[in-house]
Formats: sequence, C-alpha cells, structure tokens
Amino acid sequence: MSARVVETRSEADTQELARAMAARLVPGSVLLLRGELGAGKTAFVRGLAEGLEVPDDQVSSPTFTLVQSYRGRLPLVHADLYRITSAEVDDLGLDETAPEGVLAIEWAEKLARPIPGAISILLEDLGGDRRRITIDGL
Repeated sequence: MSARVVETRSEADTQELARAMAARLVPGSVLLLRGELGAGKTAFVRGLAEGLEVPDDQVSSPTFTLVQSYRGRLPLVHADLYRITSAEVDDLGLDETAPEGVLAIEWAEKLARPIPGAISILLEDLGGDRRRITIDGL
C-alpha cells in the first residue's frame, strides 16, 4: 500500500481531510500522528472527532491530561505524548485503551515500539496555514 500525500491550505481543509478519513475507520483503528509543534496534529484530531460524531466543543489538546476519551459513533481516545519521555509511554497502557474505538496518538515518535496495523500520519508545516499530510496504512 502506498502513502497518500495531500496538501491543505487551511485548518478547515486539514479538519475536512480527517473528517472524511473517519468514515473509513473501524473499531481498533490506531492513528500515529507525527509532526513538529504547531503542524496541525490537534486540528487533525478535531476533524477526526467530528467525523466520528463527537460533539465539537469537547475536543482539545490533551497535553496536560495526556489522554482524553470522547463518545461518538465510535469512541475516540486521544493521547498526546509531548510532555512525557519514551520510557513513560508504556505506563499509559495505550495498547489497551480503545479496542472498540479509535486511538489517535500525537507525538507517536515517542512510542517504544511500533503498533502493528497502525495508520501513520505525518503533518508538515509548509508556511502560513498550508500543510503537507502524508497518510500511510489506510
């Protein structure tokens, strides 16, 4: 399966891409989001949540709580690993958090080991509101 590369021109475009992607997700789907600070990972998750029918006022970056769960068409578990070390990631038990739903992990490069079957999403800031988003595994 080859990677799909999409360029978005606004945060709304990024959210729309994720919203459309949500329709293809099944229980147990894992999304590994990578990208520099401010690349649009949380915006992507907001769109994903909307596509999973999570009320849009519920989604925020879980930077200080690390993991947040939302109810929607499929449950969504949103993890942000920015503030922890790779050694601390295993203590979160992420592999057990969303077997009936979708798990979206920001700063996935901190995972100690790969997650088989995960969808890899790389967000790159192209300046302004433009992003290059590479999706592999879907």
